[in-house]
Amino acid sequence: WVRSGFSKDAVAGALVFFPPDPPLYKFKRINSKGEEMPDIDDEAADEEEGGGGGGVEETKQEIDYDDDDDDSDSDLGTFEIDTKSSHKVNNNDANNNNNNTNNNHQKVSAEERRKRRKQREEARQKQRQEYSQDPIAAMTDRSNKLRLRAKRRAKIDARDAQKSVTYQFVPDIATLGNLPSFHGSIQAIKIGPQKRTGSYIAALLYKLPNSEITPNTKTILYSHGNAADIGAMSGLQCMMAKNLKCNVLVYDYSGYGESGGIPMEKNTYRDVKLVYEWVVKNVTHHEHNVILYGQSVGSGPSCYLASRRSNVGGLVLHSPFTSGMRVLTPSRALACLDIFPNIDRIKKVKCPVFIIHGKKDAEVGFEHGLALQAAVPEDCQRDPWWVEHKGHNDICDGPDIVEYMQRMNRFVKSLDE
Repeated sequence: WVRSGFSKDAVAGALVFFPPDPPLYKFKRINSKGEEMPDIDDEAADEEEGGGGGGVEETKQEIDYDDDDDDSDSDLGTFEIDTKSSHKVNNNDANNNNNNTNNNHQKVSAEERRKRRKQREEARQKQRQEYSQDPIAAMTDRSNKLRLRAKRRAKIDARDAQKSVTYQFVPDIATLGNLPSFHGSIQAIKIGPQKRTGSYIAALLYKLPNSEITPNTKTILYSHGNAADIGAMSGLQCMMAKNLKCNVLVYDYSGYGESGGIPMEKNTYRDVKLVYEWVVKNVTHHEHNVILYGQSVGSGPSCYLASRRSNVGGLVLHSPFTSGMRVLTPSRALACLDIFPNIDRIKKVKCPVFIIHGKKDAEVGFEHGLALQAAVPEDCQRDPWWVEHKGHNDICDGPDIVEYMQRMNRFVKSLDE
């Protein structure tokens, strides 16, 4: 903390955000002629020629990669929503993307999946050992690598935007296994650039067929946990869209997967704000048809946004915490380092709130869910779901997925009553 210049973000970034490495998906790049483009490694971004020009240089100068001293709320206050579409959601293109995604799903044996998972676990174990030997040096090295990645990723994404590059979602089925079918469309998009950071945010829109969409159709804006990405969440999102009859948009935080930027608390607020604006402009056209969904660390940006948007349709908190530091200790001696103060923000929410928490949660104690439920304004409270015999990450595993969908369905339907 001292070496970082007493930066709360430096500590939070090192202790809270753990993007899957490598990511559990990739975005295949498609040019304006519909042809597949070669992958560009982040390290090769500086060497790629053509298509950049002055526009890329302008973007570089606008980017504030090391934004630690800035007030986290300075550009994140109340904002206006312009319902004029900034990105046309073409259902035909999206359907083609879904078909191509399905074509990319090759059957992978259970043995191959076990091998891939073992390799990932060995890589994580090696990283943990390196961090334990000199944690300060490891944190500094990680921070430097993330900043370099952000600069290179901004170049790539700015060039792609100038060239009207589109994307196709390719999940890592060798690790994830084969995904559930989805009868709608899946659109891989990059939303941006961020006004402050210049970065683009990777997202997937699971969109229902036009024949199933009504004026009251909801769109769930899903903020995932700290060690997941949109690839890891793809199976659940397919099932949610299909069973809840909702569109689902899930995005990756800055520094995760195909998103640019650096993983920091304030950047998660910028991310969810940017994605929320995109959803209202391009999908729902009304804020009351948006449901914010935050799982674990995703409860932070979701509570942040819900406390600032009085017209949002609903809020779901899945294994949430009262605040980041309170997960470690109830003492307020280190309040200066606290992040994601959900317990304070939930009191300002004006929409219906549904809280889900496992009673056997060993990572974020069940008492966090109870405290948040008690702090929700009375007229916004909905019956919570305290899940017996479940922990932090397994609530949707096994037979409990049926009750999960039933309870989510009841909550979604109650929003129009």
